[in-house]
Amino acid sequence: MKRLLWTTLFILGLANSILATDLPVKNQDVSPEQLAKQNKQIIQMVAQELMKTIPQKINKYTSIVDVKAVESNLIYSYEINTGAKSDEAVMAEDRTNWEAAFIENECKRSQRFLDAQVKISHVYNSEKTKVKLFQFDVTQAKCYKLFGPR
Repeated sequence: MKRLLWTTLFILGLANSILATDLPVKNQDVSPEQLAKQNKQIIQMVAQELMKTIPQKINKYTSIVDVKAVESNLIYSYEINTGAKSDEAVMAEDRTNWEAAFIENECKRSQRFLDAQVKISHVYNSEKTKVKLFQFDVTQAKCYKLFGPR
C-alpha cells in the first residue's frame, strides 16, 4: 500500500510538473490539439509506471488491479471483497458513503491533471462476481461545480 501510494505521488508530481509547467515557447504558440496530444502521452506514461506496482492490496477489502489511459482519461480499476454482502447491497448502501469524500479528495490530489483537462475515473468491481459496483469520474468541471476554483 505504501509503495503504491509513494509511486503514485511521485508520478503525479512528475506529471503535474510536466503538465502545468510554464515552459517558454520558442516563437510559436502551442495549439490546443498539441497540448491534448501531450497530455495523452503523459497519462499513458503515468499508467505504464503505475502498472509496474499492480496488482496491489490497498486495504483489507480493496485491491487495485489495473490502471490504463484511454484518450485523456486515466482509469483506475479496483476489486472489492464484499464479504457476505450482495453486489446489489454494496451498490445501494456504499456508493453514497464513498462518493462525496472520494471526489473531494481526488479534486485536491489531482488538481494539475484536472486543470490539464485529464479526466480521472475509479472503477470498483466485485472481487467475487467481477460486476461493476460503481464508478467515480472526476473532471475539472465537476470539482469546480462542487468546490469552486482552487
